[in-house]
Amino acid sequence: MQYRELGKTGLKISEISLGCWTLGGLNWVNGVPNGWANVDENEASEAIHYAIDNGVNHFDNADVYGNGKAERLLSKILGDKSKDVIIATKIGWFPGTAANAYEPLHIRHQCEQSLINLKRDFIDLYYFHHGYFGDNGEYLDDAVDMMNRLKAEGKIRFIGQSAYSHDDFIKLVPCVKPDALQSYCSAKDNKFVADGTPTRKLLEEYSLSFIAFGPLEQGIMLGKYSASNPPQFEAGDHRANSVRFKHENLSFLEGKVNQLKEHFGNSVEALARVALQYLLHYKVTGAVIPGFRNLNQVRVNLSAMDKPLTEDEFNFVKNLFS
Repeated sequence: MQYRELGKTGLKISEISLGCWTLGGLNWVNGVPNGWANVDENEASEAIHYAIDNGVNHFDNADVYGNGKAERLLSKILGDKSKDVIIATKIGWFPGTAANAYEPLHIRHQCEQSLINLKRDFIDLYYFHHGYFGDNGEYLDDAVDMMNRLKAEGKIRFIGQSAYSHDDFIKLVPCVKPDALQSYCSAKDNKFVADGTPTRKLLEEYSLSFIAFGPLEQGIMLGKYSASNPPQFEAGDHRANSVRFKHENLSFLEGKVNQLKEHFGNSVEALARVALQYLLHYKVTGAVIPGFRNLNQVRVNLSAMDKPLTEDEFNFVKNLFS
């Protein structure tokens, strides 16, 4: 496994790390499906221990994943190994009884609860989970102040910012002064790391790392789903309402994946290498954090480690999705 420094923090994180959203299982937040179906604790445990044994040292979580369940399950599975890994978690999508999840006291409460859930004295990397700080940004200054207080108290080591648009990152980075940015990113949509884009310029200007979630398009990049038979998901699984799994998107990506199979091979391992190493080709990428639910999925993801794309391979993928 190769490791990259997370911005200027001094933390070395595994290029291929793991996102823990699935560990929360089925879930709703304010009536909106926010979870994953068919998650088995024993299978997740096998997967996490295999990952650690093969060099993964960075796990990405959030308070909203199962409303705390994913943090508690990760801690239970890690046991004594928790002290040997880097754990990120987030605040923002679970509001509790607050009017806005970025109310300062809610941030403090959720941080303290995440520490209890994770059975740790500190969180390595604590993210604002999105860029909405009120209609007029009225919660921003106080939220940032609270984050800095928690850092001064030793409850968090570093601050991260997750968001979903260039505009959010441009507005927030100078104020939040994060150590890492995070958003969705894949060969299909690489706008945050691509040369010359606004967020890429921010990453370089502030010496930040980008953490890429969704690099496999939730399995679509592995040829897992067919446009002729779109998958059906049960209530509480966020994918049931996602445009990602509608016919139009599946049809578009199915055509691209077929071309990748012709060029790189049709095994799931070959496709995982393409999807993950394509993003790691960008030096501003600190890590990719594919999700997982079982040992086989982690094995497939880690089969891509230490197998960077050549410049020609990278350009093939880039041109295919341009």
